[in-house]
Amino acid sequence: MATMSAKTAAPASPDLDLGEDAALLVDLLKLGTFIARPMREGVAEPMGLSANDLKIILALGGEGELAGHELSEIMGLPPMNVSRAIAALTARGLVEPGEDASNRRRKPVRLTAAGMDLFRQTIPAMAQVGGHLFADFTPEERAVFHAAAQAILARMTGG
Repeated sequence: MATMSAKTAAPASPDLDLGEDAALLVDLLKLGTFIARPMREGVAEPMGLSANDLKIILALGGEGELAGHELSEIMGLPPMNVSRAIAALTARGLVEPGEDASNRRRKPVRLTAAGMDLFRQTIPAMAQVGGHLFADFTPEERAVFHAAAQAILARMTGG
């Protein structure tokens, strides 16, 4: 697998025994934090997007129409940051208002045709970032990692 396993990783404090589950959670939190840099440098910035803009493009491209509060919840961003990013993406012609016939108070947004084109352009860039991050993984390790990530996501989202 990659250069450092969970068993060889140094604990946050040498005197602190986290236990296996807590250590795995710390590793997951670190991954969530450190993945931002390669995504920003390898995907967002080359496309002229901020990290938040990219997150919204990916969420809308993958999930379809979503309201601001849903985006905020999915992405773990404050509503004001989501609102600013939506406004910036709308001004660039990448996002437009959607509609919810069953709830007129809900204000979803969706990708425009240009936004969908940009979303499709993120895929090769993400494949390149992923290829770099998973370069040392065997196909079996990739499959195990993928299954574990899917199981964690399902537990967290109730899916």
